[in-house]
Amino acid sequence: MSWKPCLEPVCPATPEECDAIETIIVPRARDIGAFEVRRVLPSARRQMVGPFIFFDQMGPAEFADGQGMDVRPHPHIGLATVTYLFEGAVYHRDSLGTAMEILPGAVNWMIAGRGITHSERTAPERRRAGERVSGIQTWVALPEADEETEPGFEHVEKERLPLIDGEGKAVRVILGALYGKRAPVKTFSEMFYADAVLDEGAKLPLPRDQEERGVYIVEGEIEIEGECHEAGRMIVLRPGADVTVAALGPSRVVLLGGETLSGPRYIWWNFVATSRDKIEAAKQAWAEGDWDNGRFRLPPSDDQEYIPLPDK
Repeated sequence: MSWKPCLEPVCPATPEECDAIETIIVPRARDIGAFEVRRVLPSARRQMVGPFIFFDQMGPAEFADGQGMDVRPHPHIGLATVTYLFEGAVYHRDSLGTAMEILPGAVNWMIAGRGITHSERTAPERRRAGERVSGIQTWVALPEADEETEPGFEHVEKERLPLIDGEGKAVRVILGALYGKRAPVKTFSEMFYADAVLDEGAKLPLPRDQEERGVYIVEGEIEIEGECHEAGRMIVLRPGADVTVAALGPSRVVLLGGETLSGPRYIWWNFVATSRDKIEAAKQAWAEGDWDNGRFRLPPSDDQEYIPLPDK
């Protein structure tokens, strides 16, 4: 496939338009118990990029023999999640009865809607051997009309995701549409989310047709508009700007963005909603812990413990 940017040069109308970069987000480290993550979104500079309201880089983390991930059952509302792995595996269980291992390159699209509970752990056989885990966890805020939809889960194997390969670039489309390819996952708003592996010297033009765009550098170093950017940075681009990512060495970047959702989004703990009242209702339901008749259920195969509601 050919990766050609726009053939017609675009002349900026104002000096401000010459700068294609709107902001640069430096993640902050957060300890989630099993290992440290780099939290990119939400940040003080930017709550969302398109519909993406949460973005964590997990690891790379090395688990010794007998150790592993143990994220106990916890709730979500108003969003959908994707845990996308580069290395290792995570065993997912949810209140719908889903129980499956997340493997590198696959999509596990969990729709929280009005309420879902899930856990993320290391399977016993992998725990015995010890392994390395690395990946990205994102939350996508749902449009207001869909935020209380029925919860759901969709799994798509790595081999079914579109892969655009050539000219020193391999881009796997995880969600939405990019470069004329669309991932076979039902989303609720227009978006794109992709994993791009670049050889040294490779150039990757970014389409201008999406309202909001971001580039997160997982590994290596890239150049945008003559400026060098190292791993562990999210570059948020100005709408409509012509941008080409150039790899200064072997690099891996995540591309994400999409249309801006209407209205504000409130986020508290694992809850996302268009109103504070919806957040408060979810908090009360989780605190009550009525797993048989209440709003939330625990995963049937992981119901012996859960994460209690935080104090603040």
